[in-house]
Amino acid sequence: MLGLKPDVMIVTGDHSTPSVLRGHSWHPVPVLLYSKYCRPDVVKEFSERACALGSLGRFPANQLMPLAMANALKLNKFGA
Repeated sequence: MLGLKPDVMIVTGDHSTPSVLRGHSWHPVPVLLYSKYCRPDVVKEFSERACALGSLGRFPANQLMPLAMANALKLNKFGA
């Protein structure tokens, strides 16, 4: 997939599924966001537990597209 050289790549799911519950749950959904502008963190795998330790932290789902757009440099800068 990275051979296509995307500006941004997101990997996620539509729900969390802890094995102990054997089904969908209310837990946070893991998200992987790749961009050459992302700061690296310590996470080396994609799982619910690993993503909980990632630098994105927890955020509302409606913020995923703005994060993707920002990492593609498609949003105007704000602040300074």
